[in-house]
Amino acid sequence: MAHQKLAFLAGDRPEAVAAHKELTARYGACSPNDADVIVAIGGDGFMLETLRAHMGGDKPIYGVNCGTVGFLMNPHDIDGLAEKIADAEAAIIHPLTMTATTIDGRTETAKAINEISLFRQTRQSARVKIIVNGKVRMESLICDGVLLSTPAGSTAYNLSAHGPILPINAQLLALTPISAFRPRRWQGALVPHDAIVTFEAEHPERRPVSAVADNYEVRDAVSVTAEEDRSISMTLLFDRGHSLDERILREQFDY
Repeated sequence: MAHQKLAFLAGDRPEAVAAHKELTARYGACSPNDADVIVAIGGDGFMLETLRAHMGGDKPIYGVNCGTVGFLMNPHDIDGLAEKIADAEAAIIHPLTMTATTIDGRTETAKAINEISLFRQTRQSARVKIIVNGKVRMESLICDGVLLSTPAGSTAYNLSAHGPILPINAQLLALTPISAFRPRRWQGALVPHDAIVTFEAEHPERRPVSAVADNYEVRDAVSVTAEEDRSISMTLLFDRGHSLDERILREQFDY
């Protein structure tokens, strides 16, 4: 594996552009279609873009951090890159599928790697009915929003909304309220990874909500269904000793 063909893709930050130039000069470059491994240079946002662009393919993706947090990335160190990739630990992740129906009857679908979220569009709070596998679990959640997170996304917006951190191999999804007003003490739930979760907006004309799959937004949503798509697997590569599992575990003990 020491002579893998690498395809380098970079975000538009100056640091990423400079790293891309240096890496291609040192290691050469090929197209993603011809590569053994895709190297994404940037931040977590660019990694999500790269994963979406190559979703359904069989190319593992190795991230080089030129962003801020870089939770899905490896340290920005270009020395010995080919050897690090050859020795990397793999994490397999699956996306969620969002199917959203709008007030005017449109239906839109999108994939999410981190989470599917509902947000209030105006100053009015959202009122959302939550249905899991066809059974109503909450008649009316009055809130700023609610989200369903994958294990990979559990340390992103889900964590900021005080949701639980999930190990990457957990067969679970995190259902987390965003600024819940009623029931005020509800802190969310864990549901099986194969659960079908449906959100229904109450009074959507007076209390409009947006549905968002990562960064793809559908305005004026009435009903949103979210479920994991196990037919799609994506492989992320991490430097040995710094796997995604290890990062998630470490995050839970970070004060």
